[in-house]
Amino acid sequence: MLPGEDGRQFATRLLGSGRQVPILMLTALGDADDRISGLETGVDDYLTKPFEPKELLLRIRSILRRGARQRTSGILTFGEFRFDRNTNRLTCNSTLVRLTSGEAQLLQTLTARPGETVSRDALAGDTADPSGRAIDVQVTRLRRKLENDPRQPEHLQTVRGEGYVLWATAADE
Repeated sequence: MLPGEDGRQFATRLLGSGRQVPILMLTALGDADDRISGLETGVDDYLTKPFEPKELLLRIRSILRRGARQRTSGILTFGEFRFDRNTNRLTCNSTLVRLTSGEAQLLQTLTARPGETVSRDALAGDTADPSGRAIDVQVTRLRRKLENDPRQPEHLQTVRGEGYVLWATAADE
């Protein structure tokens, strides 16, 4: 009942964008069909009005706990790719993708904070290049391996003036 689109349409569009955000639908639509339809969009939880504020808080905490457990699994996915943070193995549709040590280190840093912008300085770390331009070269090379069109990246994106972000999700093994 949002202006322009309903909550299910909004959730579908948001989840389809590749960004992984927890979603709790809070709605007046409480029929079984509405709840099922809402959950089928892929949202994390569904709560109908009226609700107890404590229940809302507990549901939010539960969603955030599940997300934290997933982030620590060590396996992250982006598109057809899976990166195992424990072994530095990158696969595309189960085929191993060879990484240089610099590319593996870059993925380690980016996958430690999926969906968050990481500054060029943080990525440069202990490299000999204080300007961080060596990171730009590494990112370009990595994009050639990760992206269908490296000029219009979907997974490893530039955040102008800030750094880079990798849109990845934790995967259950």
